[in-house]
Amino acid sequence: MSTLLLSDLHLPPHPSPLREAFAEFLKGPARSAEAIYILGDLFEVWIGDDEGQRVYAAECGALRRLSKTVPVFFMHGNRDFLLGGAFAASTGVRLLADPVVVNLHGTRTLLSHGDAYCTDDLGYQRWRRFSRQNFVQRGYFGLPLVLRRAIVSRVRSTSLVQKRNKAENIMDVNAQAVAAAFVEQKVRRMIHGHTHRPADHRLTINGAACERIVLADWRPDHCEYLQVSAEGVSRLEIEPPA
Repeated sequence: MSTLLLSDLHLPPHPSPLREAFAEFLKGPARSAEAIYILGDLFEVWIGDDEGQRVYAAECGALRRLSKTVPVFFMHGNRDFLLGGAFAASTGVRLLADPVVVNLHGTRTLLSHGDAYCTDDLGYQRWRRFSRQNFVQRGYFGLPLVLRRAIVSRVRSTSLVQKRNKAENIMDVNAQAVAAAFVEQKVRRMIHGHTHRPADHRLTINGAACERIVLADWRPDHCEYLQVSAEGVSRLEIEPPA
């Protein structure tokens, strides 16, 4: 059996080929997997578990059915970091800390969404630290839904403007931050998403051969997941629904 990993699907709140492809994944390849790891940004936006479970009712139901037979793990991304315990309890999905080290078929592997290693983007890192503080989220969730929608919309609009004005290189991971993570966690393999730059990187860190695998972001014409088994690692694509 194999372990399947995916991230950065950015499922929109409206009907989409991306949502159709994810449904195909959940009722197809996911059913015969040993475990599923979703490494963040499954959803384009997550205002809170109350609104999210309503907007994405089909996906929540499919995850609930799958998790009865296949362990499904979820790690927060920068788009859906407000996803919480109500979602986990409803779907049976198990929430993971970021980063986390797991044993994937005999190899200690560091899993992360990846945004924590984009340390050159100082503005984003300040926002990341602020937005994940408990007191900030408690205050946010205490607001009426209409205000939460307005806040998220404003943050997204600001983020899009800032992104257009940023140099491409600062939105990628920092090599020193990545190397430090390998050393600190005592691993030789890292798998992450976030950067939308899928690739298999071969590294040498402290004289040891290491690999950094970047998961693909999903697009209407290309929906890819990673398969890890005792035989190795491969990238597979979801066939679009007929």
